[in-house]
Amino acid sequence: MREESWIPANPAPLGLAGFGITTLVLSLVNSNLVGGKSLTVVLGLALAYGGLAQLLAGMWEFRTGNTFGAVAFASYGAFWISFYFLVTQDLPGLIKTGAAPSAVGAYLWAWALITGLLFLCSFKQPPAVILVFLALTVTFALLGAGWSAGPLTEIGANTQKTIHAGGYAGIVTAALALYAAAGGIMRHQYGRAVLPFTVK
Repeated sequence: MREESWIPANPAPLGLAGFGITTLVLSLVNSNLVGGKSLTVVLGLALAYGGLAQLLAGMWEFRTGNTFGAVAFASYGAFWISFYFLVTQDLPGLIKTGAAPSAVGAYLWAWALITGLLFLCSFKQPPAVILVFLALTVTFALLGAGWSAGPLTEIGANTQKTIHAGGYAGIVTAALALYAAAGGIMRHQYGRAVLPFTVK
């Protein structure tokens, strides 16, 4: 007899929601729609919802046998946790030594690379999820280019138009992720696809 999975629900909507909300709040800062001094409000989300909740979603995806979901959610959960430590622990020293623009730029370009690779692996996913990875690749690339151009004094205080553009791309990314999350939840709640392009 086949052993039934202990996973009672699809963990993907949790991962998408944690990613979407945290990305939205940070992107409001990066786009300059919310002042840079508000950056600290992102840190709790980065550690708890974008970080821990998404990391757990990734671990649960491993249990369901979904390699793509497991790698994606675990990776971005780790990203948000690393972002928390970057801002709270590493950035002050990088600013003091003048290394912040190139170091943070390299960090963001590295995430653009892994996101681009995941985008290339996403074509069997629902269209909304494919678009999340496309938009996120653009977001990381714009932020990486903006930071690499430097100099910036702190991660939330910038006048770089490229970073602002990355913030707007991040808002689009967050909206797509939240749309995909809502589609997954609705599918479970109502027993059918309600939002198009979110489930197969």
